[in-house]
Amino acid sequence: MQVRLSTAWTDPGGRVWAPGDTVDVDAVILAELEEQGMVEEPEGQTSGSGETTTTSPSTSTPKPTDPTKIGPGPGAPPADDGN
Repeated sequence: MQVRLSTAWTDPGGRVWAPGDTVDVDAVILAELEEQGMVEEPEGQTSGSGETTTTSPSTSTPKPTDPTKIGPGPGAPPADDGN
């Protein structure tokens, strides 16, 4: 995975990278760099996110739940009929 460094970094092989350099790292190294705040975040993205998402106003507020339609889910055990 290609990431852009926000600070200088020395890779496990001993090579020194400057801020702004783009380096190819694996998931473990990426996680370590992100934890240390050494990876630049593209605008609109958060740490660990490979894509951006948007929410439309119509889906940002939950719909009220009709109490008469609340019941056990499809994985619920059979109802006890009292026998």
